[in-house]
Amino acid sequence: MRTLLLGLVAVAALALAGMASAGGWATAGVNQPPDDPTAGSTWDAKISILQHGQTPLAGVSPTLTLIGEGGKRVTFPAKPTDETGVYVASVKFPSAGSWSYEVYDGFTQYGGATTHTFAPVSIGTGAGDGGGFPFLTATAVIGLLLALLATGYLLARRIRIRHTAPSA
Repeated sequence: MRTLLLGLVAVAALALAGMASAGGWATAGVNQPPDDPTAGSTWDAKISILQHGQTPLAGVSPTLTLIGEGGKRVTFPAKPTDETGVYVASVKFPSAGSWSYEVYDGFTQYGGATTHTFAPVSIGTGAGDGGGFPFLTATAVIGLLLALLATGYLLARRIRIRHTAPSA
């Protein structure tokens, strides 16, 4: 009898553990950062948290963390939107370089909160073409200056020619 009772308790414990772990996972999706983001620019990261990859989850507290070269981490909390299971984090890229990012889903019910990782993104300096010398602009400015100098020279020469002819 005692063996039968222990067996039933063991089966019940395994069944309850299986049911508890069945509901404790979620997926996290996030929209892509903008094309060619720059240091100091802001990305409104739209995060979707779905229980079992299907059911939108309300009432969780997700965060998005940027991870830079050398392991520097910057975390941004996400706020719920009007759409169930969708949250927005206002992410500001702190500096140029390669930054990977991860989303902590905040689904702590059943002890299953997970951090979801995403591919790195390259952040530019915000200096246009990487801060190089603007050859096209410099060439246009020099051409304009030469045209103005030539026009001034021709006008000055024409005025001198008219006044240099004294009548005797």
